[in-house]
Amino acid sequence: MASSVLEATRAAHEDLERLERLAVRELQRDPANARDRLFQSHRVRNIIDLVVTTSDRLVEIYQDKDGARKEEISNHLTAPAQDDIFHKFFDRLKDIRESHRRNHSARFVSDTDDHEELLKEEPAIEFSGEEAFGRYLDLHELYNEFINSKFGSLMEYSAYVGTFSQTEKITHSLKATRQYKEYLEHILEYLTYFLRRTEPLQDLQKIFTKLESDFEEQWANGEVPGWENKGTEKESVLQESEVDLGYYSSVEELVELGLEKLKEALAARGLKGGGTVQQRAERLFLLKHTPLEQLDRKHFVKGSRSSVSNVPSNGNNSKDDLKKEIALIEVKMRRLCEILDEVIVRTKENAEKKLTLTYEEMEAEREEEEVQADSESDDEDQQIYNPLKLPMGWDGKPIPYWLYKLHGLGQEFKCEICGNHSYWGRRAYERHFKEWRHQHGMRCLGIPNTKNFNEITSIEEAKALWERIQSKQGLNKWRPDLEEEYEDTDGNIYNKKTYTDLQRQGLI
Repeated sequence: MASSVLEATRAAHEDLERLERLAVRELQRDPANARDRLFQSHRVRNIIDLVVTTSDRLVEIYQDKDGARKEEISNHLTAPAQDDIFHKFFDRLKDIRESHRRNHSARFVSDTDDHEELLKEEPAIEFSGEEAFGRYLDLHELYNEFINSKFGSLMEYSAYVGTFSQTEKITHSLKATRQYKEYLEHILEYLTYFLRRTEPLQDLQKIFTKLESDFEEQWANGEVPGWENKGTEKESVLQESEVDLGYYSSVEELVELGLEKLKEALAARGLKGGGTVQQRAERLFLLKHTPLEQLDRKHFVKGSRSSVSNVPSNGNNSKDDLKKEIALIEVKMRRLCEILDEVIVRTKENAEKKLTLTYEEMEAEREEEEVQADSESDDEDQQIYNPLKLPMGWDGKPIPYWLYKLHGLGQEFKCEICGNHSYWGRRAYERHFKEWRHQHGMRCLGIPNTKNFNEITSIEEAKALWERIQSKQGLNKWRPDLEEEYEDTDGNIYNKKTYTDLQRQGLI
């Protein structure tokens, strides 16, 4: 009741206790699958937000800026006579009845009520189709921004997923730009938004606060990864000294440096880097006899001349501040990438796998993932939903549909020699000729299991082939030279050919 500060305080404390019990009860429940686990985390996050809101309201009450709480307590404790106590009691009772009369439809919450409807609600979490309900990252927009920028390079999407956090590969001359800062801000914004959706119980504010405090000390000591002793204007001086114009006496000599070298030298001095090799060399050669401050405005990149000539000290400070902001964003981005390391690895593997699939296979796999996400359960006794009758993998779950089609596991091969046993897929069929089941069947037929009988699965065909082999080799004919036996005086047994040879030599 709004008219009673003490009643509002008591109700707020009761709500806090009820919300704490509710959060404990929800965390003690084992989620059935990954989707339910995510919903559980979001429900607990919502409960925590309610606890914070209620606690802030209690803090305001205890601060008592308007003095209402102190006044109400004094009214209860400083009654001069007994009649005044009863008079105040009935006034409060009247206020309570009036409040219930005005809010007659308000739901009564008992001490044992655990807000069942709060636990049953399904939080609304928005994921794109590429993110697959938090399994993968969707970096396509950032990828397009990277490959179309001055600091980016052309590469496959799968390669970008594995390297987008490796900012040390980008040169410092390209980093110290507004475009690169906006690109980093977009990455940080997306990773933060993704982490809040997939891990709502993660305290990002605490992580960022600690990173910022450590960053200030590292930046002062020049120990920020990728920015060691790079936070001052010394970098620009070093870059400008890379091409010493004193060693070049003509434009033709500068042309030999090449497009990229000339572009870097011009960018270090704030000059335009476009045009042919000849034009770039001529523009750079102007500095041999003309100071940078006296060059015509048309040779400078837009906005760079004023920063070089008019207010150099303020320009240097502004550039240092920009580098510091960029370095801080890089540190935050790398920390989030460490937290999402498993998701990044899964995203890269998924991108590489998609390169080998057709559109129909990707659609079939997406439908299968949706079905598996709905039916996935940690309970081993729960029946696995397998409408396509796919074979089981090593983890006890159906294998992916694209793998099923790749190995042709929908083709059935029967072998009569193996007792009409079925083999699914060409690979299993070819391998079974060397396995124990087929070898046992061939031994029962009295036929050696040689390469001649590969691809033979019928008993009649195997017998007919064996007979043809025997007749071709002459195994059924009588060969007296090899099969007629002779015995010498010592009882040794020889075939006819061997016995005749030994007798001719006089050895028998």
